[in-house]
Amino acid sequence: MKRSKAEDDTKAFEDALSGQPVAEHYRLRLFVSGSTARSIRAIQNIRAICEDKLRGRYDLEVIDIHQHPEQVRPEQIIVTPTLVKKLPLPFRKIIGDLSDKERVLVGLDIVPRQVAVKPPEDHDGG
Repeated sequence: MKRSKAEDDTKAFEDALSGQPVAEHYRLRLFVSGSTARSIRAIQNIRAICEDKLRGRYDLEVIDIHQHPEQVRPEQIIVTPTLVKKLPLPFRKIIGDLSDKERVLVGLDIVPRQVAVKPPEDHDGG
């Protein structure tokens, strides 16, 4: 049995009231420098992270600074590869080949930043 538009709207409204957070959409720009090994790794790494953690909730634009040098100045890119998170706010930049998945997830606010607490060292004096 097909639901009416009113039933669909009611369902959407009830879902919104249920307190479930709406999944945020990510807008990312990756600035690379040609087809260097580092650039290729960065592209592969961010695509894998996005597909794993943000499937269907991201737009990724890869910009080669040699082909589009006009885009470097507005984004203040001084080194490549650089990943720029435009949305959701806050705006962030992550530099490197993005191989440190934990650092990228924290930098994109996908996982919370954990305070590193070292266990006390055992000093038995012996």
